[in-house]
Amino acid sequence: MSSTGTPTSSPRAVIDRLLRATNNHDLDDLVDCFSPDYVNETPVHPLRGFTGREQVRRNWTQIFAAVPDLVAEVVALADITGSADNEGTVWTEWQMSGSRLDGTPHLMRGVMIFTVRDDQVTAVRFYLEPVETHGGNIDAAVVSHLAGRP
Repeated sequence: MSSTGTPTSSPRAVIDRLLRATNNHDLDDLVDCFSPDYVNETPVHPLRGFTGREQVRRNWTQIFAAVPDLVAEVVALADITGSADNEGTVWTEWQMSGSRLDGTPHLMRGVMIFTVRDDQVTAVRFYLEPVETHGGNIDAAVVSHLAGRP
């Protein structure tokens, strides 16, 4: 934000700043991308939702420690809504990869839909999940997940 308290960047620029902070492993810059009353909604895992950027700090402290070579990529991005006052919604698809401390690969992919206001993320709908590299094909998944059988 400028010294006059007015936003200085677009919602997309906020996502670019978040990506840079993530790839630089700069915890303070990353946390500064979020508003103090930030809301994380995780529809697929509702109990994982939270409010506040201090939880962002706790989460990313652990992530950077567990995956020291983490690299994030925004695979796709679209400004869904926007306004003259730099408020908007940004749809993003992410990939995060690296190696865990034990040497096993870390790979997550998914969508995050950000609400941005005044140069900060105020909310996200979070759909990022670990990539399954083992297991069955679609037939096995339908039987297991939809029919409730192993």
